[in-house]
Amino acid sequence: MSTHFLSRVAVKLPLAAIALAVSSAYAAPVQGPADDTFFTYPAALPGTKGELISYRAATVKLGTTAPAVKAWNVIYQTTDSKDAANAVSGTVLVPTAAWTGTGPRPIVTYAVGTHGLATSCAPSKKLALGTDYEIANINAALAKGYTVLVTDYRGALSGPAAVAQSTYLAGKAQGNATLDIVKAAAAIPGAGLSLSSPVIVWGYSQGGQSASWAAEQLANGYAPELKVAGVAAGGVPGNFERTARYLDGGIGFAFFGAAINGLNRQYPNQIPINLLASTEGKAALADISNLCVFEALFKYENKGIADYVNQDPADPTTLETLLEVPSVQAVLSAQNLGNVKLTVPFYQFHGQADEFIPLDQAVALKKAYCAKGSNVAFDLFPSEHIVTQFQGATTVIPWIADRLAGKAQASTCNSNAADPVSTSNPTKGDFIITLKDWNVAGNVGLKTLGQTVPLPAGSKLKADANVTKQTLTGALTFPAYKTPIKVIGLNLSIGLLIESAGNLSGSTKVDNDGVVTIAANAPVNITVTNVLGLSWGTCKTVSPVNFPVNFTGPVSALGSGGLQFSGTTAFPLIKGCFISGILSGLMSGNGQTFTLQVSPPAPVKL
Repeated sequence: MSTHFLSRVAVKLPLAAIALAVSSAYAAPVQGPADDTFFTYPAALPGTKGELISYRAATVKLGTTAPAVKAWNVIYQTTDSKDAANAVSGTVLVPTAAWTGTGPRPIVTYAVGTHGLATSCAPSKKLALGTDYEIANINAALAKGYTVLVTDYRGALSGPAAVAQSTYLAGKAQGNATLDIVKAAAAIPGAGLSLSSPVIVWGYSQGGQSASWAAEQLANGYAPELKVAGVAAGGVPGNFERTARYLDGGIGFAFFGAAINGLNRQYPNQIPINLLASTEGKAALADISNLCVFEALFKYENKGIADYVNQDPADPTTLETLLEVPSVQAVLSAQNLGNVKLTVPFYQFHGQADEFIPLDQAVALKKAYCAKGSNVAFDLFPSEHIVTQFQGATTVIPWIADRLAGKAQASTCNSNAADPVSTSNPTKGDFIITLKDWNVAGNVGLKTLGQTVPLPAGSKLKADANVTKQTLTGALTFPAYKTPIKVIGLNLSIGLLIESAGNLSGSTKVDNDGVVTIAANAPVNITVTNVLGLSWGTCKTVSPVNFPVNFTGPVSALGSGGLQFSGTTAFPLIKGCFISGILSGLMSGNGQTFTLQVSPPAPVKL
């Protein structure tokens, strides 16, 4: 495609508007209305970055196991990627239990991943409904007694399109909003927060980009009043050209489409949507602007730039020709990370099987920071994008505790580990989440004996959850082992062999709120290999034992604590050996219980 007709458009604020903003007297924050009109873009921005504009008490639903909190919604001033004043909203969560640590209560400013561009998708709205898919990570920080701040970024406020619409993936603006909410929260009357508190920044995916930009902005002198002790960033899109190529035409195209919308709003006229997009393309971009993340992800699976642009058969438009447009190159380059030496410890993590954000560019980002003398620790998780988001909490939470305790971070910049090779499923085709060699723990309750038999160490699950076709296939494997049971007061050692009797199979579904439903069956054969060390022949169930593997819960369960399956089953008669009748009397029948705890493998240092 020819690009000579495109030029960069400079957007300048009128000098009078700048002068007015500088000269305006600071107005104290006001208590906002209780209804949804609270989320309205302010008529004026009279303050400076980080200043609280309005606030109100909020009700949030964090689940039955969450600690009790006091909550507020806030609207505060921040700065966008072009250094213009901006207003965004957010939620402040403070545990009601007294802080028992030393010094003031620590603050975690939590940068969320992609929620979707519609205002209804904003974290403040989702937390009020109890449907935010990142609640598990937020609760993990609250459980430690930390205050948690969640910015909505720009786009959650109603108002003129020019100022209120989402600037999704405009990195500098997101990083600034993640930092500025700390100052705003400290100004809430009665919240008891202080700028003397130590601060941790934590984010993943879009939030990982935001957290990384927050780290770079701190190094650039932004928000010097904050006492930031460290930044944790996972699944970071640090190189936008590389990530765009990874997403185009694949299962994650919705993220790419949302980025086109968001970056076009932050950099108007530099991404030539109106010149390139077909009628279908403009309709798709408008549609994506009104969807939340999971709905958009499934709806635009395997779409690509070529599906939505006006095509000249003699000179077809592709992603590569779009990337050759100088103004587009400039916008994407402006989002790239790795530009400065970071001034705080930086914990970076990524999934080796990530199908949305390429692993190689994450490793390149680590190297870029290390080359500038930053203190970087990098963990490589075995899983794909969504699982890693929540599995990462198991390492981020203790990492936060170490930073708050003043412990030095052990950098992995001098690691001799070879660059890892991605194990991602194909990024085009069906959306498949692979649970590879997940650890299985648990037990079986023998009804007749009234005893619980633990499953052997080393038990594994391998499964493919095909989100596109809504199917689940896989297998459970168990090593042979011995377990003690008590019969008529006697302790007996029984050798057991549990073998898969066919594939684990069933259905799996992820809904628009990120709720996972699994309905499957795992058939196994059980053989008693010996009693008291003696073999009595082939003592085997005459037919498979069927374990119903059913689960309904948040997608976060895939990583935060693993999946738990429990229920009842029936053990068939045992045949084939001299003591079959005795064993059947002890072990067979209905009402046997089981619990399976399935958790992902641990990460490795890189």
